[in-house]
Amino acid sequence: MHRIGAGGMAAILCGWCVQAAVAASPENEAAARNARDIFKQLIEINTTDSVGSTTLAAQAMAQRLREAGFPATVVVVLGPNDRKGNLVARYRAKPGSTLKPVLIIGHLDVVEAKREDWSTDPFQFVEKDGYFYGRGTQDMKDSDAIAVGDFIRMKREGFVPDRDIILALTADEENGTSNGVDWLLKNHRELIDAEFALNPDAGGVRPDPPRLVGFEATEKLYGDFQVLATSPGGHSSLPGPDNAIYRVANALAALQKWTFPFELNAVTREYFAQMATLETGQRAADLRAILAAVPDPKAVERLSADRHINSVMRTTCVATLLSGGHAPNALPGRAEANVNCRIFPGHSQEEIRLQLVKVFNDPQLTVRYRSDTGVVSEHGSDRKAMAPPPLREDVMNSLRSTAATLWPGFAVLPIMEAGASDSIYTMNAGIPSYGISGVAIERADDRAHGRDERVKIDAYYTGLEFYYRFLKALTTPAR
Repeated sequence: MHRIGAGGMAAILCGWCVQAAVAASPENEAAARNARDIFKQLIEINTTDSVGSTTLAAQAMAQRLREAGFPATVVVVLGPNDRKGNLVARYRAKPGSTLKPVLIIGHLDVVEAKREDWSTDPFQFVEKDGYFYGRGTQDMKDSDAIAVGDFIRMKREGFVPDRDIILALTADEENGTSNGVDWLLKNHRELIDAEFALNPDAGGVRPDPPRLVGFEATEKLYGDFQVLATSPGGHSSLPGPDNAIYRVANALAALQKWTFPFELNAVTREYFAQMATLETGQRAADLRAILAAVPDPKAVERLSADRHINSVMRTTCVATLLSGGHAPNALPGRAEANVNCRIFPGHSQEEIRLQLVKVFNDPQLTVRYRSDTGVVSEHGSDRKAMAPPPLREDVMNSLRSTAATLWPGFAVLPIMEAGASDSIYTMNAGIPSYGISGVAIERADDRAHGRDERVKIDAYYTGLEFYYRFLKALTTPAR
């Protein structure tokens, strides 16, 4: 892999500093170089659920923080087992501060990646064509590295915040049975208890028109469902009408044709209203039309063709895993699919399970809920997505002022996260949580969970500068 020397780093920083509207300095170059090294180290530690270890990544980050001057007493790695460790680090406030801490959460684990699917090794940090490649470059080791890098930069500068800043880098947000945020809240809440939380796994910057900085104000509810069919099986030379594979395949074909109804909530209504002022032509007209007392169905249909808009207009369900049969010359006795749903706030997992039963319309199919830990049950939870937290003036003012200096003219908009994040745990624990990220990703280049995941180099360094400025603005003592 090509490693940047001092001259290469200066060239990259030049572009970053123009975008960030700051002059290059040895201190900035050192901070960026350190953040790049942290990013590389994280990418090259495999943290998948199958064979990886978040403990190794947590220990590596803990070592960096201790070497930067954080006392060992405020940097700990702990978890339920040897592979699922979590880092908790506390940046101490000025003596006598009575303000409760702010918590930053980020997950260290990544989605599985197969070498044969990628043009590069997913667990090697590769730099080419203006991008950093590797599993986790978008989701979300970029933000993990930024948080650690900014902690170190602020510490070396002698910055003292007006409240403690807690950083928790955790296990099993993507897959696995040992979710780190959940485990910490249940077993060591005193380590991460806070007045509010920031989650850079949501929100973000869109650099392509209409340009905006989005902050997550609410998110969808996650749900997996097992679709199971069984049949007598037998010799493949004697096929009959009852075939488990066909039953599951027919169910998935019916799902592909089904569309959940269009919905709005307070967050998406505000988002679409502001987007209508940024767009032009038919797109702007359609956005206004779906906000009418009776939404225009043609406008809904046109906007639904954009998968990013569609994802925040309704509940979505999609087949993600499929298996069946036991031998190439035998009729299948069993076939199974996983259907992954991202559920619009206001609906429960059980409500969606029952809707899937109606869509499949096959009494010989079994549709069960699969929990985050992989346990299959006959019914889903009645739990619904949490209501959006009230917007904090200090968070919003710090976000707007920082965004205005780095991305002049970009709109700052509330968004509903189409996916799901660990904010569900902090919100359920009574800690208001806000999804805020400063890494810009073009809509057409969203590769999270996909092949050849990558992030633009200048976007990474600007994101580094964003969180540094944002945290300082948020926690600078009042004079």
